[in-house]
Amino acid sequence: MRKNQFKGFKSPLIDNPAIDLLESPKPLKKVKQEDSSCKIGAFVSPLIDKSLSNCESPKIVRKAILDIELSTTPKSRAFVSPLVDKTLGKRSVRKTKANAENIVPRPLKFSILDHEAVIAELLSKAFKVPIADYIPEYSNKTLGIRKILVRRPLHDPTLCNALVLYTPIFKDTDNYDDTNKPVHVVVDPILCNVLRPHQREGVKFMYDCVIGAKGDWNGCIMADEMGLGKTLQCITLVWTLLRQSPDCKPEIIKAIIVCPSSLVKNWYNEFGKWLGSRVTCLAIANESKDKTIELLNTYMANQSARCGAPVLIISYETFRLYAEILTASEIGLVLCDEGHRLKNNENLTYQALMGLKTKRRVLLSGTPIQNDLLEYYSLVNFVNPGILGNNSEFKRHYENPILKGQDACSSDKEREKANERLQELSALVNQFLIRRTSSLLTKYLPVKFEMVVCVKMTQCQVDIYKNFLKSDLIRKSLSSTNGEKGSARALSNITSLKKLCSHPELVIEKINEGADGFENAQQYLPPNYSSRDLMPQYGGKVLLLDVMLAAIKANSDDKIVLVSNYTQTLDLFEKLCRKRGYQYCRLDGSMTIKKRGKMVEDFNKPDSSLFIFMLSSKAGGCGLNLIGANRLIMFDPDWNPANDEQAMARVWRDGQKKPCFIYRFVATGTIEEKIFQRQTHKKALSNTVVDNDEGERHFSMNELKELFKLEENTKSDTHDIFKCKRCVNDVQVKLPPEGSDCTSDLSQWYHCSNNKQIPDEIISRAWDITQTVSFIFHHRSQVVAQEVPDEKKPKEKKKKIIYEDDDFVDLDEECDDSDDEDYK
Repeated sequence: MRKNQFKGFKSPLIDNPAIDLLESPKPLKKVKQEDSSCKIGAFVSPLIDKSLSNCESPKIVRKAILDIELSTTPKSRAFVSPLVDKTLGKRSVRKTKANAENIVPRPLKFSILDHEAVIAELLSKAFKVPIADYIPEYSNKTLGIRKILVRRPLHDPTLCNALVLYTPIFKDTDNYDDTNKPVHVVVDPILCNVLRPHQREGVKFMYDCVIGAKGDWNGCIMADEMGLGKTLQCITLVWTLLRQSPDCKPEIIKAIIVCPSSLVKNWYNEFGKWLGSRVTCLAIANESKDKTIELLNTYMANQSARCGAPVLIISYETFRLYAEILTASEIGLVLCDEGHRLKNNENLTYQALMGLKTKRRVLLSGTPIQNDLLEYYSLVNFVNPGILGNNSEFKRHYENPILKGQDACSSDKEREKANERLQELSALVNQFLIRRTSSLLTKYLPVKFEMVVCVKMTQCQVDIYKNFLKSDLIRKSLSSTNGEKGSARALSNITSLKKLCSHPELVIEKINEGADGFENAQQYLPPNYSSRDLMPQYGGKVLLLDVMLAAIKANSDDKIVLVSNYTQTLDLFEKLCRKRGYQYCRLDGSMTIKKRGKMVEDFNKPDSSLFIFMLSSKAGGCGLNLIGANRLIMFDPDWNPANDEQAMARVWRDGQKKPCFIYRFVATGTIEEKIFQRQTHKKALSNTVVDNDEGERHFSMNELKELFKLEENTKSDTHDIFKCKRCVNDVQVKLPPEGSDCTSDLSQWYHCSNNKQIPDEIISRAWDITQTVSFIFHHRSQVVAQEVPDEKKPKEKKKKIIYEDDDFVDLDEECDDSDDEDYK
């Protein structure tokens, strides 16, 4: 069987092709035993020359065999594998005997001329430095060669688009040499190439403040409005201070960024977005107590110039808990985001931050004045302690005269004195405060329409409201002489009335129980009223909202954000969404920080099926980027105007592609309109002090205190108080002043008592359908000549895409009922 299996095998080593090893094997010759000189074994291959059989060395035999193998010529018979079936034929790739004889040397791949071209191409390519994130201009990094000892800036100040923060000025009397002369401070090209003009100005301003170039202080306030890129400006400042100074060394070694807990990861991601691996940040978020203590101790113990993680990002709450560790040694810079959290200079967080061993303090706040001037004083005193004196001195010298001059009933003498003190305060503070409004964004973002919608209550709401005002509860609270107890009772009453203005469903439990103020309210409910199913028709604002949502869903692919101060109102929104089949998501105080980011990311996806984003103002008023929506409804107002500004900035910000519409719903003639008037008064104070604008004096303090009063026979109590000279019988006959926009005073907006000149078709149709709207104030972000179209143009404006806007308000910690279980 073995013989048949290998029949036909031809050895390539045999010169005579007739030899067949397997068909006619030749017997192996045995070596003579007496030949002791041959030690290669008992048998000798028949293929070896006989003269080799008596060899003296195995090495010689092996060499002889190798010589035979190498001496085989191409003319030898071709090798045939015994494993290949002969029926398959020869492979085309095998060289036959014929072409084997004609083998010629393989030519070179390219000629000499081609070779020269290849070398020239290789040499023409730019050299790539094998250092990560290497920037060739004026870098101190080297490739193992000796450093040049000449002092020079880190980046080239003559480079195109370079942002130079410091330029040395040499005089003849200066004794500088090559070892001590100052150099330019230039922003990293990675950052300065993406900074917008107003951001470049902001970085230069903050740098001059923190190095003491503007005066005998090192703090500043960045008071730009939301959406202007305060975060990027601060990252540029921190990175520049960590890397360079006029003395050719880092200005600071470490920096601490303190922010709300929901923004810790945002700051961490922003550093990674703009700087990548150039800087390492330590973000303290959701770590255990032991882990946090270990990380903070390690961070504070490292005082070398090569600090592993020079930037610490921490929340206000965590900072307060571990202030003892963080105040143990010196810090180069502290930066406080959402700095209005420090409006009370007596709270523990404020005192803990004041204990930091640093003179360089930067505070970020788009709303430095929210309620009164004492809050403004606290912020100024934090960045530059003692510059305005103590609390009592500030109140006597600045606050009292300015507030008297702001009152609509003030005398000419009081207004003149207020203006003097205001100019004095502004001149001092504006040395270290920079403020730009959102009007700068009009160059980069789509148009934004803001609308204040006065909504009439239904008859059911009006009856219950009037019954509440006549109750013994209101009478006692107004006549109470016990300040603390009376104030708490008043706050509870305000909360009940605010909920009633939205829908009776929000106070149905108190109505059914006959609670204080609602003893006889059940008789005013419709006979068919049921709390099991939401009935939008019994609440004016909910009815308008229901129609608007249906119109948006049917006529466009827009998304909308609904904002409220109360989780109970969010529950009502959920009922409405389930009733109409809308896809929605909800963010309130019960959601973790990690889940919030995922929810926002999902909502902003263009292909997301989510239609509505429900937002609790307390839980997410700051820092959220909801550019997936271009409409926002602020459903219930708040005492603090800063919360409204925060909410409206959620959709109109970098990345937005659609025109935005912001709506503020206010119940006509009710406590909500009084609260809105209070907001306007506070905003006028902020504009006067911070923006140096001469605001309008519409409200007296006595008018603002008349909260518990229902104005039934009015289209807008706010418009009545304005005593508008541009309107005749509530009809606008004169356009707003040229150059006004949505940042102007409300008296300079468009005033509409009908729906003929409304810039949004959605609200215009909803006005016709529901008949619940009584008045609308509106304006836009960009000023265009002849903004309001004439009588012939409305027909040309009909479009399928509908632009709507919603409004957002937050709750003031001092004026709202914080004990209310629904206040989150």
